[in-house]
Amino acid sequence: MGRIKEEKVKDEVGDGNVRVRPEKKGRGGKVVTVITGLPLAGNDLKAYAKTLKKRCGGGGAVKDGNIELQGDHVDVMVDVLKSAGYDAKRSGG
Repeated sequence: MGRIKEEKVKDEVGDGNVRVRPEKKGRGGKVVTVITGLPLAGNDLKAYAKTLKKRCGGGGAVKDGNIELQGDHVDVMVDVLKSAGYDAKRSGG
């Protein structure tokens, strides 16, 4: 018996190829902006997502190492990420 061990969740770290794309599938027709490939993990990624959410004035979440922002903010996020020093590119629609 003993104590129940907590499962260690492996944080996914992006490859540095930052991609920003709009996504509609499975969201009731609403658009979200998905940012993939950021070379951050865990709390660093969550903290950076918080600053991006403030920048676009909307909500969002961190899922599977990706940042999802509510609304279509692709162009704004590409500019913000480039000014932060990331090589961000628009992909998808």
